[in-house]
Amino acid sequence: MNAQLVTARQLGLVSCHDCRLLIDAQQVDTHPHCPRCGAHLHLRKPNSLARTWALVWAALICLVPANLLPMTITTALGTKQADTIMSGVIYFMQSGSWEVATVIFVASIFVPCAKLLILIYLLLSVRFRSAWRPRDRTVLYRLTELVGRWSMVDIYVVTILVALVRLGAVAAIEAGPAAVYFAAVVVITMFAAESFDPRLIWDVVEEDV
Repeated sequence: MNAQLVTARQLGLVSCHDCRLLIDAQQVDTHPHCPRCGAHLHLRKPNSLARTWALVWAALICLVPANLLPMTITTALGTKQADTIMSGVIYFMQSGSWEVATVIFVASIFVPCAKLLILIYLLLSVRFRSAWRPRDRTVLYRLTELVGRWSMVDIYVVTILVALVRLGAVAAIEAGPAAVYFAAVVVITMFAAESFDPRLIWDVVEEDV
């Protein structure tokens, strides 16, 4: 016998976002907090799409100066040189350090752009009520949520360089204004991924059944 699959929502249950405890939906009105961890309970994250769109647009705005403004400003023998993220990647490629160039390009350019594109795709798919391959879209969301914190590699490199080079008297490296915008992009995209509710992907599939 093939039993028809049912969801927790169809059974009148609510899942806690923090500890994943299943709770009777009727108890949410009287006790809106999880009895195990105390987190606030709701069937779906409130205003998930609107908040995620706002954060995505904010990240897109910050992404422009993060790539156009200098990430590092090097002072050596009275001369200053400002380098953006891409110019740093090109410098390491020309100097033969392909590994370092690859790490910086992936962590500082590819990953933030890919995260934003995936979030936009997920938002549009939910907006237009797409039922196409919900499992794969959920995997995309989980990957976006997982790799968010590793986008700060470029900031870590700049911080280490500033700390090391300032120990010398010949040259000095300072973090440029792009570092602030880039850190903002990383933090905002992490909040955007957190505010998106992946269960919205499956609601359309559930309604079509």
